[in-house]
Amino acid sequence: MATQSRKAGTASGTIAVNKRARFDYELAEKFEAGLVLEGWEVKAIRDGNVQLTDSYVLLRDGEAWLLGANIVPLTSASTHVVADPQRTRKLLLHARELARIFAATQQKGFACVATALYWKGNKVKCEIALARGKKSHDKRATTRDREWDRQKQRIMKHG
Repeated sequence: MATQSRKAGTASGTIAVNKRARFDYELAEKFEAGLVLEGWEVKAIRDGNVQLTDSYVLLRDGEAWLLGANIVPLTSASTHVVADPQRTRKLLLHARELARIFAATQQKGFACVATALYWKGNKVKCEIALARGKKSHDKRATTRDREWDRQKQRIMKHG
């Protein structure tokens, strides 16, 4: 039964979401990037063994790299390969997008974080966003709004 719910999540295309990034940052501009993956990584992603919690994008030598994404290898699929779950993975972006991201991250307060992994056809895509860090009072306001939305749903349900 657990496999059915996991399969249902992948039917929409979403593999993993970085909820922490949405809480810690104000997301400004979003980009879609391809990922360079190895075979065992694709199999692990199909099984849902991926986590984006502390992942971010590093720009070096005119290329974008995804750091901190954790893809746990399957024991059956990666017996012949030495698998590194925290491997640095290359992101595929157009030169114009790379230039825009590089210019924005040079400004004070901007970072580039991975917000989601999803399927687009048979390819794995990574949604990255330019983000500005939130202050602690902004985080409190976000939490308060979320709790108020939950309370409204309870009132509407019982009222």
